[in-house]
Amino acid sequence: MTITITAFERSPDRGRGLARDMRVRWALEEVGEPYEVRLVSFAKLKEPAHRALQPFGQIPTYEEGDLALFESGAIVFHIAERHAGLLPQDANARARAIAWMFAALNTIEPPIFDRALATILERNEPWYEQRLHSLELTIGKRLTDLSRRLGDADWLDGAFSAGDLLMVTVLLRLKGSALLDGYPNLAAYVARGEARPAYISAFAAQLAIFTAASAG
Repeated sequence: MTITITAFERSPDRGRGLARDMRVRWALEEVGEPYEVRLVSFAKLKEPAHRALQPFGQIPTYEEGDLALFESGAIVFHIAERHAGLLPQDANARARAIAWMFAALNTIEPPIFDRALATILERNEPWYEQRLHSLELTIGKRLTDLSRRLGDADWLDGAFSAGDLLMVTVLLRLKGSALLDGYPNLAAYVARGEARPAYISAFAAQLAIFTAASAG
């Protein structure tokens, strides 16, 4: 059965690989599963057909036969459960990798994503500087803890896993910023993720959509 995912027709990240379909693309590339992409405009995100797949009008979605999923973390988990390569065979190591998936999305991502939104939507508000400062303090605390835990290891818990895949995609929003560069081991960790052949293929596929849309 063909796997079909949805992605932005014109991504607001301008081809930087930050849209959340990137996580799903990367996971599918890691396990060697082919997939098709259905591009969705911002208008179509709100239409009943898409809402039936994604009740909040977002991307990505995942369809395979009679299965339809939403939420990038849930989709990556499904892929990791169904195919070898993203979760360890050992039960305890597998449980730890899943814990890191939750940590990436529930602990590390929220303040990072809120900061990204604030710099776009709240820049002209009187509370902007205070809001940004508060978010960056929280991010700094999270990164300090994460950096300490990673240490000089290549990945979070032994071999590369879905936990690393999600964590790298979260940290990519800080790439090139003083926030991330202040933790050399985390910056190197992100670079290792970007250097994986599966990531390179997924990024190229997502960038091609932006390039084509811009040319059109």
